[in-house]
Amino acid sequence: MSDSGSQTVVVGAGVAAVRTIGALRRGGCAGPVVLLGEESRAPYDRPPLSKTVLAGEREDTTLRFDPVALDIDLRLGTPAVGLDLTRRVVLTSRGEVEFDRLVIATGAAPVRLTGPGRQLTLRTAEDAIALRARLRPGARVVLIGASWIGAEVASQAVARGCVVTCLEAGPAPLAAALGEEVGRTLLPWWSGIDVRLGVTVSSVEDGAVVLADGTAVPADVVVTGVGVRQEVGWLAGSGLDLERGLAVDEHLRTSVAGAALPEVVAAGDVVARWSPRSRRRLSLGHWEDASSAGAVAAATLLARPDDPLPVHDPVPYFWSDQFGHKVQYVGAHGAQDRPVEAPDGRPGRTVTWIDPAGAITAVLTVDRPRDSAAARRAVAEGADHLALPQPA
Repeated sequence: MSDSGSQTVVVGAGVAAVRTIGALRRGGCAGPVVLLGEESRAPYDRPPLSKTVLAGEREDTTLRFDPVALDIDLRLGTPAVGLDLTRRVVLTSRGEVEFDRLVIATGAAPVRLTGPGRQLTLRTAEDAIALRARLRPGARVVLIGASWIGAEVASQAVARGCVVTCLEAGPAPLAAALGEEVGRTLLPWWSGIDVRLGVTVSSVEDGAVVLADGTAVPADVVVTGVGVRQEVGWLAGSGLDLERGLAVDEHLRTSVAGAALPEVVAAGDVVARWSPRSRRRLSLGHWEDASSAGAVAAATLLARPDDPLPVHDPVPYFWSDQFGHKVQYVGAHGAQDRPVEAPDGRPGRTVTWIDPAGAITAVLTVDRPRDSAAARRAVAEGADHLALPQPA
């Protein structure tokens, strides 16, 4: 489907949107393409925000994207506020935009806690710049959540001489992602930080974070990193199926009452995608998943009725730079999977999750990029062991 009269509208201006647009043009889409972005900035990369941008090593993370060369109608500062599938119209803050084909890539937004005090999050370029300016020597920084983002912010705050306190509701850092057993092994990295586990925040006030027991933790800077919610509020009343995000199948098609809409696809952090490999829906929020989804989203939109549809079901992959370590996680383990670690004398760590049937479902590596590459193959193949490099 590449007729020049069909208009494609892409809602969202992150990596999933940019990759989809590029694939559409390469795939023969000659019709008009409108890109609606909520922010006023040109499309940019988010992973460096908590790493090199926060560290002051980099300012510009703009993606390689030339709207003129691609003949794109780029409308920044134009958030979508509603969707009418019957009339095929996206409602925006600046009026209606008609579509023949639609790509939804509106991402996710950080969860904020109650209270009148200022709390910073780290999702946008403006967030990173504002936070970096406040990480001064001696500043009392309170992190809410020992999450991936919390750990990265803690690393930078300590490096800048801040006095850091971390408030975590769970029993260990990253317990929600890795489980308590593995999470507790990461506690030594947090030395020099006042880590308070199993505590609940009641509210964020001016100059303090108040806990459920009434304790007030003094704060010059409060950073909240307790998760995100998919940006699906603007889809209320549209009829699209929502399930912990925007539900899509393995071809990235949305649906209404379970019936697929081949002309409306979605990609990136906003989706809860069906994974044939995992036999469940995944809401990942990973850069690689969003980036690789673009080719599939475009191919699904451009497919002819008799064409086989492409499948988007890559092995999940995520990385984090924290406390001087490169942490990489491959796969997606379940609640019944058990972590196994066999020290082999090499620097770093490798933890493997095994499901009840004996197959590898996920692998965590610390400072072992070669193990991470092997892990992808093992998870993709459902292997029962991980072939690792032998110690020297």
